[in-house]
Amino acid sequence: MTEQRINIIGADITGLDVDAIVNAANPELLPGGGVCGAIHDAAGPGLAAECAQIPGGCPTGEARITHGYDLKAPYVIHAVGPIWSGGVAGEPDLLAQCYRRALGLCVGNNLTSIAFPAISTGIYGFPADRAAEIAVNTVADFLRPDDRLKQVVFCCFGEVSIKAHEAALAALDA
Repeated sequence: MTEQRINIIGADITGLDVDAIVNAANPELLPGGGVCGAIHDAAGPGLAAECAQIPGGCPTGEARITHGYDLKAPYVIHAVGPIWSGGVAGEPDLLAQCYRRALGLCVGNNLTSIAFPAISTGIYGFPADRAAEIAVNTVADFLRPDDRLKQVVFCCFGEVSIKAHEAALAALDA
């Protein structure tokens, strides 16, 4: 049942019709490159203005919620993943924690659908296969005891990310 609520797609996350999209954010919550830049561009200037009002930004492994402004999604959850340092600086735990925090904000705000990019796999350098395994397992563990979240989408950029997420999801059934 859990796996039926998880979807993996290749698409532009900014156009998805879900309650919240997740921004692979930086700790300062500033507009950046990659997914972060695309989300800020599509949301319009209101997103950056609201992010600037969040005291202390967002530490690695944490998440914050804002309005979606010009996006289809009414909310953006900003999750800060770790920069890959070879796996010796707690990166796997921090990555799992940022997924859990984003899911918790979703449920805590009575939202029923969320879309994630592959957090930390871009300029932060986290290996795609390890990141996908952590992401899928963390989401599945979160969904098992709780049915409030109806849909989780992994919105991947590129075939490598799609295949990594599909393999991680298939491993749940093994």
